[in-house]
Amino acid sequence: MASEHETIFTMEATPVKFGTGASADAGWELARLGVKRVMLVTDPRVAALGQPERIARLIEAEGIEVVFYDRARVEPTIDSMQDAADFALENDVDGFVSVGGGSSMDTAKVANLISTHPAPVMEYVNPPIGEGKKPPSTLKPHLAIPTTSGTGSEATTVAVLDLPDSKVKSGISHRYLRPTQAIVDPDLTRSLPAEVTSSTGLDVVCHAAESFLSKPFGARPRPESPDDRPPYQGSNPIADVWSAKALEFGGRYLRRAVADGEDVEARGFMMLAATMAGVGFGSAGVHIPHSCAYPIASVKHSYQPPGYPDDHPFVPHGHSVIVTAPAAFRFTYDALPERHHQVAEWLASEPIGDPSPDSLPDVLRQLMKDVQAPSGVAALGYAEDDIPALVDGAMKQQRLLAIAPKEVREDDLRHIITASMANW
Repeated sequence: MASEHETIFTMEATPVKFGTGASADAGWELARLGVKRVMLVTDPRVAALGQPERIARLIEAEGIEVVFYDRARVEPTIDSMQDAADFALENDVDGFVSVGGGSSMDTAKVANLISTHPAPVMEYVNPPIGEGKKPPSTLKPHLAIPTTSGTGSEATTVAVLDLPDSKVKSGISHRYLRPTQAIVDPDLTRSLPAEVTSSTGLDVVCHAAESFLSKPFGARPRPESPDDRPPYQGSNPIADVWSAKALEFGGRYLRRAVADGEDVEARGFMMLAATMAGVGFGSAGVHIPHSCAYPIASVKHSYQPPGYPDDHPFVPHGHSVIVTAPAAFRFTYDALPERHHQVAEWLASEPIGDPSPDSLPDVLRQLMKDVQAPSGVAALGYAEDDIPALVDGAMKQQRLLAIAPKEVREDDLRHIITASMANW
């Protein structure tokens, strides 16, 4: 008799080329993939640093035509995603290269999706916010070249976007969105401001911790069809390997990477950690901190983050995630106490005696202080009367909450967000 619970997990990963100077291979990689006319996606700030233009020249040297798109929005919206998709359709490209942070990579994913299988972006957005349409076949080649050490988007199946009119963040998730190839070059992070390195690095930590501390894959109901198996499957032996190493690197190198932009070793290990965490959570998934992060980033748009573009107010993703992590992991501790203790030791880079429900929250708060993260939700522009809207927005992220290691009710989220208004 077949088990009523899941007995299968899957592991897929983007092929990754890592190392100092690896971005010089961009043209070779696209030629290998058979691309003739590529859309290069970046944002204005990264474009101003000159790296996208340098990479475009390397691609053109291989006889590939480059159509340059430098309007990717940091923290993309439904409108900015649609703009990039329309640009891709108008220019009839047969491949994509993204040069930038998660926002540029996610924008390229959606432009690729819409140009391959045309439809309004909203049709592909995850339910219940969107229709959750599935692409019928694979997409065009996408070469992802991250310039930040954070999102891991080069290794994931997800593109995240803001819907300002609805005051909620959501995403598009499907295996076909995963980039075809990634190039991870530590040299590209030298000019990254400390505040960006801090935020993106804290995102790495949350990706890996949430993945390692997610519901075991075998605790989910068995799907009726392989097509119903979710991209986020819960913790499993292979995802654990990637998440564990990302946590170890985060604990060892994030402080150094924030303190010194020329510390290429530390920034390189944080880039590697971002990709590894992307592989880990791309299989296992993220849950409570990310569920809370989406409304934190979308209910209000009043925070102007230091070190980021000042053309529009927004909450950087890593900061929106980390502020609720201490309280979230205090809440989940009793479901997986030994795993919470292990995560705390990896991040502390040393053994922790007398483990308790506060061990991991305490380690996270110290890390946040050391890399000058905002102290809590209130520091991002929110007051106590905003808590109901934040709880409502987090409750809409059932796709993520479903893989938390214990059931998450509305009152639980209210307690977590309330406790996170100020972490110190």
